[in-house]
Amino acid sequence: MFEGCRWLNEPAEWSLTESGLRVVTDAGGDFWRETHYGFTRDSGHFFGVGTLGDFTAEVRVRACYEQLYDQAGLMVRVDPTSWVKAGIEVTDGRTLLGSVLTQGRSDWAVGSYAGDPADFRLRATVAAGVLRLQVSPDGKTWSLLRLAPFPPAESYLVGPVCCTPERTGLAVDFSDFHVGPPVIRDLHDLS
Repeated sequence: MFEGCRWLNEPAEWSLTESGLRVVTDAGGDFWRETHYGFTRDSGHFFGVGTLGDFTAEVRVRACYEQLYDQAGLMVRVDPTSWVKAGIEVTDGRTLLGSVLTQGRSDWAVGSYAGDPADFRLRATVAAGVLRLQVSPDGKTWSLLRLAPFPPAESYLVGPVCCTPERTGLAVDFSDFHVGPPVIRDLHDLS
């Protein structure tokens, strides 16, 4: 499931078991470039595997988010200036579904999530220069989270991501991670 993954910013506490990956975040990690805050951070925990061109990746994420900017989900990365992260994040006193797309500078989009934020699944598909992010409460029904242009590349890194910019100690369990050929479906196909 996590074969071939390697760390960018390895946390002090993590383990791989038959059931998946468990991470406990270090303090101050984040991924962000410039917009609004004026700083660049490339210090979050990312456990990525390389792809050969276009792909679809899925992961299940379980965590109990408590403090501002606690976050966990899935990242797709070309390099330090071209990447996307998506998942659950605490902001404005709420646990929201969010994504940050970075192409030189970061944007940030958040919205409500009708499912259980403590247990959800994410899917990322990159094909023909387009990124499609989807979210699911059960791995069966997938709702669109984001559709955006994304830099075509010979390879990408994709995998679990988690950060706690304001603290340490968010425990996250990642499972059911797999990467394969791109799943091409109609835009509003929920399967």
